[in-house]
Formats: sequence, C-alpha cells, structure tokens
Amino acid sequence: MPKTIIKRYKKTAQYFTEDLGNGIELEMVLIPEGTFTMGSPEEELKSSDDERPQHQVTIEPFCFGKYPVTQAQWQAVAQLPQVNQELKPNPFRFKGDGSTSLTNHCPVESVSWHDAVEFCNRLSNHTQRPYRLPSEAEWEYACRAGTTTPFHFGETITTDLANYNGNYTYGNGVKGIYREETTEVGSFQIANEFGLYDMHGNVCEWCQDDWHSNYEGAPTDGSAWISNDANSNKVLRGGSWFGLPELCRSACRFYHDAGFLYNDYGFRVVCGAVWTP
Repeated sequence: MPKTIIKRYKKTAQYFTEDLGNGIELEMVLIPEGTFTMGSPEEELKSSDDERPQHQVTIEPFCFGKYPVTQAQWQAVAQLPQVNQELKPNPFRFKGDGSTSLTNHCPVESVSWHDAVEFCNRLSNHTQRPYRLPSEAEWEYACRAGTTTPFHFGETITTDLANYNGNYTYGNGVKGIYREETTEVGSFQIANEFGLYDMHGNVCEWCQDDWHSNYEGAPTDGSAWISNDANSNKVLRGGSWFGLPELCRSACRFYHDAGFLYNDYGFRVVCGAVWTP
C-alpha cells in the first residue's frame, strides 16, 4: 500500500497525502463530523426552489480532496488497470501554455460522471482504500465549513476570490475578470475553514447523487440520494469558470446526464476511511 503522510494545518485541519508515483500526490483533508442546515432560505439572492426545503443533515467524518482532481493526478490514475471502462489520458481542453507546471496543476475537465467513477474505482484498487465521489450533502457541508452565507467567504463573490464569469455580479459585488478558462488549483490561496480550496468556481464538481427537483424526502444522514429508477441525471456543484456568480453559491445545485462531458465539468474525491494522527 502506498505510504500515507499525516500532517496538521495551523488551525485544526488534518490531512493525509496519497502518493501516486513520479512525484504526484493527492492531498486529502479530514472533514469533521457535524450537523448543518442544507439548502438555502427563500430570502437568499438568486436562490431556487430546488434548494429547498432547508433541512438538518448529520454528517459522519470523511476525507475530501483539498483541491479538485488535477490533470497530473488524472494522468497518473488513468494509467492504472481498467475496472469498468477506458479513460482517456488527456481529455482536457485547457492545458495552460503547455508547460509542466500548468498542465500538472490545472483541474481535470471534460470528463463525465462515469469517467469520474472509474477514476475512483482505479484509485481504490491501487491504494486499497475506499475512494468515491462525494454525496451532495457531504459536498455542501464541506463547502460551507460552518458558514450559512451564500459563499464560505461571505455574502458576495469577486474574481479576486474565485474563477467565474466576471462580466456578471452577485449582490453588492463588482464586475471583474472573465478568464474564459480554468485556473491552477489553489491559485487564489483562499481556503475555507476546513482547509479546502476552489469550492466556488473553476470547475463544476460531480456528486454521487441522482437529480431530484427539491429536497422533499432527502436523506438526513449525509448519504447519497439514489433513485430506484434508471435516472441518468447526476448532480453537479460549485459553479465554474464559465458560469454566473450565483451558480457558485454553496447551496446552488444543477445537473446533467451522467454520460455528458463539458470543459467546465470536473470533480474531487472522498475517501471514506478516516485517520487520526
């Protein structure tokens, strides 16, 4: 089994590093257990009925990717033995200027939900640890990190804090930059209280869950909400470089067919096993 390195941030966040070989690492942050209010209140600007009713969800501890999966991490895992389907080693549209640094640290994009699941399966087999996509509840809990505002850093958003379409504004925000491409993960150097980066904007992130048009009957234990029917629409969270600022809100949710891919669709991974130093 590849080595696991436990480290501690200046606050209370703990993380371990998965060694993928050739100097490529995957940093996983320990997300503590807790209960939070999922969804948005009606008075939240640009909120939608599919974000309601607000409801209490209790989350068990899990480990979450510090950043969205990068192109370098994708390429490393794509070389591992196939589980259910092939993975293209270079599906990305955005590759920076071709330099090693940019290519390594740009988030993976142009991958489908099925591609992301195959990545998790290969990573699980390689590490002998249970990797998967986050449930929608886990994603929102991790994004909020104890906050109740539209964004984990406050009531509005600017392009100094995140990568989205800066031609548009949210609340008291001002217009900014429309970069028209992804940015390197962590480049804004803004982490939430759990130590996670890029939870707002850059790439939309696939979740496990099937799409439901509201939260009536949603699980309250943090598990993924999977229908019994053949629902191929899967949840995406977080907004992207291409999207409007309101789509980057902690509560905002949208969906697409599990087989669809676009150049602002990426993901980050969960490890169900929890470590203590």
